[in-house]
Amino acid sequence: MNNPQLDTDGRLRHLLSIEGLPKKILNQILDTAESFLGVAEREVKKVPLLRGKTVCNLFFENSTRTRTTFEIAAKRLSADVISLNVNTSSQSKGETILDTVDNLIAMHADMFVVRHSQSGAAHFIAKHVPNHIHVINAGDGRHSHPTQGLLDMFTIRKYKPDLHNLRVAIVGDVLHSRVARSEIHALTTLGVPEVRVIAPKTLLPTHVEKLGVHVFHDMKAGLKDVDVVMMLRLQNERMNGAMLPSSQEYFKTYGLTQEKLSLAKPDAIVLHPGPMNRGVEIDSSVADGAQSVILPQVTYGIAIRMAVMAMLAGGQGGQA
Repeated sequence: MNNPQLDTDGRLRHLLSIEGLPKKILNQILDTAESFLGVAEREVKKVPLLRGKTVCNLFFENSTRTRTTFEIAAKRLSADVISLNVNTSSQSKGETILDTVDNLIAMHADMFVVRHSQSGAAHFIAKHVPNHIHVINAGDGRHSHPTQGLLDMFTIRKYKPDLHNLRVAIVGDVLHSRVARSEIHALTTLGVPEVRVIAPKTLLPTHVEKLGVHVFHDMKAGLKDVDVVMMLRLQNERMNGAMLPSSQEYFKTYGLTQEKLSLAKPDAIVLHPGPMNRGVEIDSSVADGAQSVILPQVTYGIAIRMAVMAMLAGGQGGQA
């Protein structure tokens, strides 16, 4: 079966999900991002790879951090950038998603970055657009957030280069997290031998072990001897009914403190996709501590998004 994310030559055409992408493509994105890291250190933080191209950020759901990093990434590639918060524009007047897309195509848009609360929205748009237009999924429902998964892999690789010898724990609201799904697919595709998920039963998808992960409900057992701890945000906005007793109780059991982190390896690193709920998922002493790589994640996110856009536009790496 053809992969809708790849063209007939096996090159990236859209980035909709990490699931189904070959290891070669994931490594190519990570390697290309590495070549873009130095752009931020230049006096003029630009390369000309997307000069003359128009990137449209279509955000049907708010996310300041993701939208901003995509904007910065596109501008550093010299693209023209249009950012639409569609909740407050044409959608409220009854225009459909495809009407909005068609109008932007008529204005010669070249690339769409799509964030939507409905799973599959980016796939839906990708099926509709002509062959020369590219779509990037910036998060859809509970399904996928591929660039976040990739920037997390990039961060891990920077601090722990030997991926084939790692033990990684993903902690928290796996059930509602598109980030967790992208991370699990990326980790397993890139050959990380042991991926753990740690969460209460109410915050785990049914049959999550079929994704190739080891399930823990006890934080202390799950964190023992891990190299990487990936904390997840409690997504209260996606929860129906009471899935947890209280945020205080959650922090007591599943919040990452220095005491719990001490069960991991001494050189373990801590990631969080943000925004963080301090005192709920993570203690400030950990978030701001020596083992935290949360701010580097944000920096690396720009390089990853530059890499994806450059590859989609045909600049296949090494051109920074």
